[in-house]
Amino acid sequence: MNAAELFVKCLEAEGVEYIFGVPGEENVRFLMALENSPIKFIVTRHEQSAGFMAEAYGKLTGKAGVCLSTLGPGATNLVTPVASANSDRAPMVVLTAQADLKRQHKESHQVIDVVSMLKPITKESNKIVHPDNIPEIIRKCFKQAQREKPGACHIELSNDVALLDTDSTLVHANYLRRPVADDKIVDIAMKTIRNAKNPIILAGNGAIRTRASKMLRIFSKKTGIGVISTFMGKGCISRHADECIFTMGLKHQNLANAAIKAADVVITIGYDLVEYPPSGWNRNKDKKIVQIDFLPAVVDQHYELEVEIIGDVAHTLWMMNERLEKHPMHFDLPQQRETRTKMLEKFAKHKDDDTQGTIRPQKALWDVRQALGPEDILLSDVGSHKMWIAQYYHCDEPNTCHIPNGFCSMGSGLPGAIASKMVHPGRRILTICGDGGFLMNVQELETAVRLKANIVVMVWVDNGYNLIEWKQEQEYKKHTDCSFGNPDFVMLAESFGCKGMFVQNSKDLASALEEAFTADRPVVMAIPIDYRENSRLNDLL
Repeated sequence: MNAAELFVKCLEAEGVEYIFGVPGEENVRFLMALENSPIKFIVTRHEQSAGFMAEAYGKLTGKAGVCLSTLGPGATNLVTPVASANSDRAPMVVLTAQADLKRQHKESHQVIDVVSMLKPITKESNKIVHPDNIPEIIRKCFKQAQREKPGACHIELSNDVALLDTDSTLVHANYLRRPVADDKIVDIAMKTIRNAKNPIILAGNGAIRTRASKMLRIFSKKTGIGVISTFMGKGCISRHADECIFTMGLKHQNLANAAIKAADVVITIGYDLVEYPPSGWNRNKDKKIVQIDFLPAVVDQHYELEVEIIGDVAHTLWMMNERLEKHPMHFDLPQQRETRTKMLEKFAKHKDDDTQGTIRPQKALWDVRQALGPEDILLSDVGSHKMWIAQYYHCDEPNTCHIPNGFCSMGSGLPGAIASKMVHPGRRILTICGDGGFLMNVQELETAVRLKANIVVMVWVDNGYNLIEWKQEQEYKKHTDCSFGNPDFVMLAESFGCKGMFVQNSKDLASALEEAFTADRPVVMAIPIDYRENSRLNDLL
């Protein structure tokens, strides 16, 4: 077989289901080889969307999502989603084409050094210079992308190398168990926790992977220790659990931040500093920190550890739960219970709103939560709505709310929702976008219609980049011009073959959501949002 055919065989051996991308001249040999494969090539309308779809696939499945571009501008369009996947811990393998080897050494049409360009934002970036190397490089990249902590890897295949003959054989995957912590360090951690007066758990992105959520729920129930999640740790504990203190991560103080401020020992589980720096919750450097994670901690002046447990997070929590069976401990933490009660009251305050002309974010998210079941999926784009989702939308199960909070790229919501529907066709899939982020990849409405991915896109309309306005006002007491015009969202949706809806009264939103989720095509639902409520995000009362 030729190199392109071997490449496809290697992808099949890795269990690849889909490749998202845009065809081009230099990747045509690969695409022709793909025609004889069970792997489905999903044509997107922009390479950035292909990358976001691969990222969402990786988060939902734990298997590397795969995206493809041609050389030059096609490859540069992948930079943002590649950086996003790497920062937000999503397994991804990025495939790019390249010009013939004989012209890569000089100035040449559309040729740039893609391997070097992607190296700083991937775990691995490799060029195939000989067809016999393909099996080893592909196996290495999938292994790296999927191992803890997951991220993006890149492989470049040149146009001429793709045609070369090879008799190289596959390197098959050999999945091994992750390393685990030793008994002594777990004993030290348990002693530190037992001696605490007011311990609290801060659970991050790693707490919703590799079965860690199940063990965390058992540990918090046995000990009574409250759990606060980061944006990307949502669902690590059920919103209905008495120990759930919901989500932290805003720059200013809110109820969840106040709860962690009162703690003397903070147990961080799968916590990534890229989401929310420890200076935000350990400003005075007075917390004893017990870290449980897959890898050694990042060095930070506000993150000096009392105990560091390195190893598989689920197994570490299992070891701690085993110790609790022999030597129980249970804390009475009235401040944490009071925090949970106050937050539940805040969530429900506007559930019966009857405003007309604009809709409060609190009301919108109350109705969204009622419309979505425990396994249904909400994806947030990036904007002020992301902050509201973080604070007011909470989950029953892990991996049912995706909020980009590492690289925080706008434009990910719509393509991510399409990929989510492909992974879970039986679930309700909703993405909430601002009118800024939605229009950055609006062309993928055609992709959703073509794939019969009946998702719902809720667009919060305010005719401007509100998150930027809000942050400028907090910092400088005024903001620069961040306003823009908008299309008629109903007409825009209908022109793509979607159902368009505009809901401007609060009392109509719940029924409109039910109508949207039972439609026979993708739905775009625009609502005029009342961002005057933003100041309430920081309320302590």
